[in-house]
Amino acid sequence: MRVVIVTESFPPDVNGVAHCALQTARHLAARGHDPLVIAPAVAGPDIEAPCPVVRVPSLPLPGYPQVRVALPSRRLAAALTAHRADVVHLASPFVLGVRGMGVAAKLGLPAVAIYQTDLAGYARTYMGAGENTAWRRIRTVHTAADRTLAPSTAAVRDLEEHGVPRVRLWPRGVDTVRFRPELRDEALRRELAPNGETIVGYVGRLAPEKCVELLSGVCGLPGVKVVVVGDGPSGTSLQSSLPGAVFLGRRTGEDLARIFASFDVFAHTGPYETFCQTVQEAMASGLPVIAPAAGGPLDLVDHGRTGLLVPPHDAREVRDAVAALVADPARSQAYGQAGRATVEGRTWAAVGDLLVGHYTEVLRERTAVAA
Repeated sequence: MRVVIVTESFPPDVNGVAHCALQTARHLAARGHDPLVIAPAVAGPDIEAPCPVVRVPSLPLPGYPQVRVALPSRRLAAALTAHRADVVHLASPFVLGVRGMGVAAKLGLPAVAIYQTDLAGYARTYMGAGENTAWRRIRTVHTAADRTLAPSTAAVRDLEEHGVPRVRLWPRGVDTVRFRPELRDEALRRELAPNGETIVGYVGRLAPEKCVELLSGVCGLPGVKVVVVGDGPSGTSLQSSLPGAVFLGRRTGEDLARIFASFDVFAHTGPYETFCQTVQEAMASGLPVIAPAAGGPLDLVDHGRTGLLVPPHDAREVRDAVAALVADPARSQAYGQAGRATVEGRTWAAVGDLLVGHYTEVLRERTAVAA
């Protein structure tokens, strides 16, 4: 099967959209399919990808240079046409993906759109309004697709309630070989928490929608050290909001896996996650998870068995959940072990095969209509 993946972000970018697009390309290539990636150009050196990557001109988003926005370019249509695609895969379509949708329609190609970004939540965070406008945009883009794949039951429900048709569930995989408890590094732990504190970690973008400042109360707990991994526009302000926390910046690969395994508790604070990949990576690393009872974490965290779900936007509840796990190490360890067992079957290979199944169904539906 010849597949063109049109994605708003691709490595070396570090975010959920980029990671999922890379894993999709890897899986398709490994299964003998013929993928091509079309993505915005990056400022630095490119990665070694599992398939050809066509980069279109882009500019950094003002105030958030880690995000690049594709500019209009003929490269998209030329590359999509030359690849003779059977299916067009649109990863979190917003700018480049919308153009990809238009080209697919002109060529009569089926399009599968991946819903991955809560634009309505971002509109609330950054503008204080605009949710209705964001949903109109989402509805228009995804209605044009043959099928929309959402990563969680909460995301499926949101899309359907806002009038998006043909929505199916497609979760995300996790690399349980890379992320594993055995990577726990005592030397690193002594470096991060020299007084033997319990390490509570956060991994992700440092941006307003992630609400990382909710960890402020955790910083005040006795015998606890907060460690923050990631970068973004909120980095400077968070260093003031989280006194005593250790900021490690952006980490990737085996380095990130070693850091994950060296935490004692993982705390995620963002209430607008359509999935939340870092929660799965924490579970694969054998950690108990604390996360908001909203969005993707509702599918991932089994409250009282693999972690604790807390009300969104509630710093006191986050602090109290952490304090409860710190006070009961046996409970914390049991949650971590249960989390690891839960995700062991959620490999990218298994999830990738589900995706190919969706492609096959969409192609079959197109053939039936044409007949």
